[in-house]
Amino acid sequence: MSLVRRATPDDAGEVIRLRQVMIDSVFASSTSTEWHAESTATVREKLTDPAGNFAVFVVDRPDRPGGLAALAVGTIEYRIGRAGNPHGANGYVFSVATDPDQRRRGHARTCMAALLDWFRERGAVSVDLNASAEAEPLYASLGFVRKPDPSMRLNL
Repeated sequence: MSLVRRATPDDAGEVIRLRQVMIDSVFASSTSTEWHAESTATVREKLTDPAGNFAVFVVDRPDRPGGLAALAVGTIEYRIGRAGNPHGANGYVFSVATDPDQRRRGHARTCMAALLDWFRERGAVSVDLNASAEAEPLYASLGFVRKPDPSMRLNL
């Protein structure tokens, strides 16, 4: 079983590296990494507030001190309440990644289980994510189901 822990500010660089692993696995074309330095500073700042609405759960690489093998990242968003969720707390998973040479060891599942516990502890009654075809069986085994999604997006 993988040992999971909550990421600290010292993990920010590795969090960004694994975020790129996830991006590269979802999008076939090569993507820019120019955003890494700026984003690392933001992630480091977010990780300094354990009471905040942002959490990263990680598994360390056993063969590389300071390196991460896997992560699951999420946030809690507030939306005005509704029936079934009067307090409006909703979880959103936006990055789950495992280094290719560390896959099939249960690391992503362990990170996701910790993240789901964190959501529950903070009162989230639902959790959304976007799943790649490769990752969908993991999420389905954790209870996620496909939903008809009328989402739209505007890039500002």
